[in-house]
Amino acid sequence: MPEGHTVHRHARELARRFRGAPVRVSSPQGRFGDGARALDGREVVGTDAHGKHLFLDVAHEADEPARTLHVHLGLYGKWTFGTGEPPAPRGLVRARLENGEHWADLRGPTACEVLEPEQVSAVHERLGPDPLRGDDPGPALARIGRSRAPVAGLLMQQEVVAGVGVVYRAEALFRAGLDPYRPGRAVGEETLGELWSDLRELLRTGVRAGRIVTTRPEHRSRPTGRVTRADAHYVYRRTGEPCRVCSTPVAHADLAGRHLYWCPRCQPG
Repeated sequence: MPEGHTVHRHARELARRFRGAPVRVSSPQGRFGDGARALDGREVVGTDAHGKHLFLDVAHEADEPARTLHVHLGLYGKWTFGTGEPPAPRGLVRARLENGEHWADLRGPTACEVLEPEQVSAVHERLGPDPLRGDDPGPALARIGRSRAPVAGLLMQQEVVAGVGVVYRAEALFRAGLDPYRPGRAVGEETLGELWSDLRELLRTGVRAGRIVTTRPEHRSRPTGRVTRADAHYVYRRTGEPCRVCSTPVAHADLAGRHLYWCPRCQPG
């Protein structure tokens, strides 16, 4: 599932291509037909992202409600962008956006719907602070600090912290030296603050680079130059491989139905 940095990149890309001009919206697949008609021909006035949720706002008349396209990619959703005349739709294109110069196709999202302002507010209200939005981390850190649940599970709850997935969860906990099964209330306020700051920087780096790189240069096989895929992560998808810091085999387990990776020595229980 795309993590928060990818959704923020999509919001920026949609704004760059479509903001300030009318957009043609269609649903080649047909499942978003009514929503496409509600948005078609409207000017795109802004985009936003909160965690793994994307919002595209269109202009409206004074006597009608504002309309927002809300997208959650889920496990299989994907945006494809292009310039010029779009190709004939291939596959199940849920929504297509065009403005004569640019086009964007959306396939396989969990959510693709038109919302009114109070519905948009309800989505935001059920999500926790997003490190990429500059949100106050206080509510998230307080909630983690009160909980008996494992910190690894809490980081994946979008109502606690919005935008963190299995990759950032595993990598941030490794960089913090935190046992993923440690109860949130046993982590400590200072450590939680440092964990939030590191997540924010890692996510920002992901937005800039378009990929997740969490390793420090001294822990890579090549400390200079472009980071290879093999060097990009400390523990994610490295089950049984030697830890980059201490050579202990990386451990793997399932936690709440999601993959969990950690180093038993660098992240002691």
